[in-house]
Amino acid sequence: MTPTVPPRGLRDFYEDPAVPVASGAPRTLRQTRALAAALAGTHDATVLDVGCGDGSAAALAARLLPGHRLIGVDWSQDALRRATRRVPGTVRVVRGELTGGGLPFASGVADAVLFSEVLEHLVDPDAALDELRRILRPGGHLMLSTPNLAAWYNRALLLAGVQPVFSEVSLRAVHGRPGTEVVGHLRLYTRRALCGFATAAGFEVVRVTGAPFHGVPRALRPLDRLACAAPSLASILLLHARRT
Repeated sequence: MTPTVPPRGLRDFYEDPAVPVASGAPRTLRQTRALAAALAGTHDATVLDVGCGDGSAAALAARLLPGHRLIGVDWSQDALRRATRRVPGTVRVVRGELTGGGLPFASGVADAVLFSEVLEHLVDPDAALDELRRILRPGGHLMLSTPNLAAWYNRALLLAGVQPVFSEVSLRAVHGRPGTEVVGHLRLYTRRALCGFATAAGFEVVRVTGAPFHGVPRALRPLDRLACAAPSLASILLLHARRT
């Protein structure tokens, strides 16, 4: 997923086709199923996938949310080109920015917002949540996912003096932590911090669940799936909140 809108250096970084912009199938599946349950009994809801990246999450959501209107939004022209090729014809893809002039939607137009793997990339997350709250109707659903700074393996890595997974000190290379991909993370959250941040932004936290991370070594993936039972230890935090 890509942020909206970064400074010039970050903008060029995210327009590089080599930079990953997909949020990962396991977390997307869990997040979309939770949204489908939240929208049960409603019809023709407007769902915005803000920071849709290459459209992989929107394509999956379109299959799991039949009867609802789905719109993918991103600022990156490269991501939008890829999303347009990936999503079905029932999904609109539009360009929009969370900051500056704001998203190209009227206030209260959305019944739900998918916000997957975007928050950790943002220079101004406060303005971003303000804009998401603006476009959501009262009681509308925010389905947000972000990496967990306090994931079970990060706790061990910090004790060993190793840079935590997901954290980055450079846009050019990985330094001092496991992994090889540079994806432009600017900030990370624990479960407690994420809930406090969402509440302060005018949302009521409904539930926080966990999701696995596709980058965990194969031998450790059973442990990573097991950690999802305790969201504060999970690799990925999935927040379901409602606009108050």
